[in-house]
Amino acid sequence: MRTQPPVAVSNSPDEVEMALYEALQRGDIEALMAVWADDDDIVCVHPGGGRVVGAAAIRSSFEAIFGNGGIPVKVEQVHRLEYPDSALHHLVESVTVAGADGPQLAWVIATNFYVKTVRGWRLASHHASPGSLQRQGPVPATTGGERPSTLH
Repeated sequence: MRTQPPVAVSNSPDEVEMALYEALQRGDIEALMAVWADDDDIVCVHPGGGRVVGAAAIRSSFEAIFGNGGIPVKVEQVHRLEYPDSALHHLVESVTVAGADGPQLAWVIATNFYVKTVRGWRLASHHASPGSLQRQGPVPATTGGERPSTLH
């Protein structure tokens, strides 16, 4: 187990999620690591990247990412499944990326898994997968009856 200063607000998964995305936007490694659970098995999957397990490996991966500054990410949609001691949030994120013809929006599909600990709610897993790249336009529409275009 590792020792981290507690995230300032951890009364709900939504508050931890807000702290997570603020830390990503600022490129603040200490604030980012403070939202994670104190568990050696925490896991992060970056879009297009491999699986990163454990606090030290997750920290190292984000330090490399933050070497270019914060991540211009915004949460566009959230679907919540919440239980007394855990919560699963499925999100659509938009990230502004530099393209050959100027800034473009990249869509990322993410899942955040939160657990209630003695220190309050914490992030146990973040899994992000690349979506499609668009120059402009609305958030991709989703419906409950939509059939997936690929198998997962």
